[in-house]
Amino acid sequence: MNVLLIEDEELAVRKLTKLLQDVDPTITIVGTEASVRSSVAWLNANGPGQPLAPDLILMDIELADGQSFEIFEQTTVSAPVIFTTSYDEYALKAFKVNSIDYLLKPIKRHELEASLTKYRRTKGGTTTESGETKNNHLGTVDIDALVQQLRQQIQPSDYRRRFLVKHLQQWVPVEVSDIAYFYSEEGVSLFRTTSNQKFSLDYPLDELENMLDPSQFFRANRQFIVHINTVQQIHPYFNNKLKLTLKPATDDEVLVSRERATEFKKWMGK
Repeated sequence: MNVLLIEDEELAVRKLTKLLQDVDPTITIVGTEASVRSSVAWLNANGPGQPLAPDLILMDIELADGQSFEIFEQTTVSAPVIFTTSYDEYALKAFKVNSIDYLLKPIKRHELEASLTKYRRTKGGTTTESGETKNNHLGTVDIDALVQQLRQQIQPSDYRRRFLVKHLQQWVPVEVSDIAYFYSEEGVSLFRTTSNQKFSLDYPLDELENMLDPSQFFRANRQFIVHINTVQQIHPYFNNKLKLTLKPATDDEVLVSRERATEFKKWMGK
């Protein structure tokens, strides 16, 4: 059986390759791709009828350059897909509904064996005039519906991934993941990157708060929205408030109000 691995972590590729070959020595890993772009190129070159065409694809959701859902928008995926993911099970009911399986990381041997057994049970199907196999349970039949359902469940809101900001005489994109914190200063919204660069934005903090993933950013007070990896220390403060030490450092005190302190500690501890 030919298997294609789409996974952007080298260690995960090595572990999954060994696990697959331990479970079924007849498996041949015909390719390993780490990004949406390279996966699309590989699939375009190795479609049905080609020597390396995969019988099965194991695909991580989060890749180096985006979510693997984008692959299905850019090319035809003819082989059945088993997703590998770190997301909680409650967000993945759509996989079962559409009979496309998933494996939660870290992948356990017995779960991988069960997924492969399911694949073998359901791999029968009909062949089109072009030689493409249409599977009644796995593969491309319900992939459009699957992608839409997963996007709604795993990423309920379309959070911003980057901002286009003016720097000197040009516009430059800044990834949200590179932003340490947003803050306001004399009525102007600004942010600092993890490399301590400062940029201004046209959005007020109230609007920015709704654009950002709440698992990554927290509105500490009226002046600051902080990234979870930016908080270096948390100090008890007067009247049950919390005082934060951020990196990069800021000249202003960053306080979390007494009313928000409990919520903030829960957020930091997730």
